[in-house]
Amino acid sequence: MSFFGFGQSVEVEILLSDAESRKRAEHKTEDGKKEKYFLFYDGETVSGKVSLVLKNPNKRLEHQGIKIEFIGQIELYYDRGNHHEFVSLVKDLARPGEITQSQAFDFEFTHVEKPYESYTGQNVKLRYFLRATISRRLNDVVKEMDIVVHTLSTYPELNSSIKMEVGIEDCLHIEFEYNKSKYHLKDVIVGKIYFLLVRIKIKHMEIDIIKRETTGTGPNVYHENDTIAKYEIMDGAPVRGESIPIRLFLAGYELTPTMRDINKKFSVRYYLNLVLIDEEERRYFKQQEVVLWRKGDIMRKSMSHQAAMASQRFEGTASLGEVRAPSQLSNNNNRQ
Repeated sequence: MSFFGFGQSVEVEILLSDAESRKRAEHKTEDGKKEKYFLFYDGETVSGKVSLVLKNPNKRLEHQGIKIEFIGQIELYYDRGNHHEFVSLVKDLARPGEITQSQAFDFEFTHVEKPYESYTGQNVKLRYFLRATISRRLNDVVKEMDIVVHTLSTYPELNSSIKMEVGIEDCLHIEFEYNKSKYHLKDVIVGKIYFLLVRIKIKHMEIDIIKRETTGTGPNVYHENDTIAKYEIMDGAPVRGESIPIRLFLAGYELTPTMRDINKKFSVRYYLNLVLIDEEERRYFKQQEVVLWRKGDIMRKSMSHQAAMASQRFEGTASLGEVRAPSQLSNNNNRQ
């Protein structure tokens, strides 16, 4: 970044000390594009240098101090004026004075806490970035560099299967089973659907993966549902006693770990949505929440919080053996 004025300009650049060896990860920007950023984990040190290059070697640059910050913040799109910072670290690099030649300043933020995963959603963004600032009397010179943080979890101790019976009384009775309730982002959802009673003409059945982003609190809560994937289970009429297998690979979809009440600002949850369509185009659906978590080879004691979160038990939307009357099994003809 260059600053022009009073005959001198300066270009500021932030360079990481391990830039050549550090892994990069793709991350979606606000405009939907994907870009690669340096990847960090909770507890890792962030170090490097701030390089200042003077464009006019024969002229000096006066300043009121030079600093670098490491910031983690949440931005709600409906409240863009307020940035909610949950991590804010500052290192002073130089006292007020003047610069007569190009130079670099080393910095190090040791074992930085990065409690949440980087996230860009429909209504909220959680980002981590370094910000170098040259304070000036009129206009500051500011340079920012974003990084991406992934939260890693250990394999959940409790990971029971999901079994439910749902139906329309005297018309349809099905039983479906998923092999577990918590899946890592590269996992495979394996299950089966059994038709115990079929007296209505079902022509199509699918499973959708739905991401539900919740922002705000109290009366100002916003829910944004996004269908990540559609998996066709059946095209045609099932018969009584028929069993249909399910095998859904998650690796091909853009998923994040489940996020619950992040800094009391937002949540991201995932649901498997079983959809049945009859010959009269009526839609019936049944949702079941599943927990997604990120599996990694690097495990640290500092990630015990994320591991505990991933191991929490989430209750389903219906209990085993529940059979619903027509009014209870949602007829979603007008909503989907």
